[in-house]
Amino acid sequence: MQDKTKIALITGGSRGLGKNMALRLAEKGHDVILTYHTQKAAAEAVVTAIEAAGRNAAALQYDASEIGGLDSFVVALQQLLQRKWGCAAFDFLVNNAGIGATIPFAQVTEADFDRFSNIHFKSVYFLTQKCLPLIRDQGRIINISTGTTRFCVPGYSVYASMKGAIETFTRYLAKEAGVRGITVNVVAPGPIETDFNQAAIRSNPERKAAMGAQTALGRVGQAEDIGGVIAFLCSPEAGWINAQRIEASGGINL
Repeated sequence: MQDKTKIALITGGSRGLGKNMALRLAEKGHDVILTYHTQKAAAEAVVTAIEAAGRNAAALQYDASEIGGLDSFVVALQQLLQRKWGCAAFDFLVNNAGIGATIPFAQVTEADFDRFSNIHFKSVYFLTQKCLPLIRDQGRIINISTGTTRFCVPGYSVYASMKGAIETFTRYLAKEAGVRGITVNVVAPGPIETDFNQAAIRSNPERKAAMGAQTALGRVGQAEDIGGVIAFLCSPEAGWINAQRIEASGGINL
């Protein structure tokens, strides 16, 4: 492997935002490892698209809700890096995998809380901890948050609370990883028209129009609006951006 080749690991890269992140990073000349939970065929289609564009890619199964599986996932990641790239390290970690649900506060169960905590906070925290020794110096870690840590949407109390924890974690990690030249940032999308949260925006034209009307640019976001931000943060030009929350929302609720 040539020194200039950089490898990104994107969790939840088979669809939506993660898929676009993977494609945009490949466009910038990077190789990509993406994870999927159940949608193996979709993940393999992303891999095929990246390889057709001249970059190397691979997909690994990963269940963010099963914290006990982290060690075996990291072993599989190490084996893949050695087998496909002949190396023991990668450059960019994008913690994107997640779930969505609109649950009024009074209806949140302990099981809901634990599931969101495991997927959106605990797995991110400990996957990052286990991967940090594998990330090259001068690498990048990007955590995906949400606009709803800044403004409130009824039904998002548990989701946004976990993302708020991620934003605090990001600043602490930036402080500790900085000695190795690794930057750590948060990207917080606003409402995006994907199949996230059972396509809550895409399947509801009235809700889509209302959210678009609250945005300075007059529309909701598309996956393409986020992938390029991730690619930029992984570029040399973004090397001085660190410990920041970057909201990519088109200017909603100003």
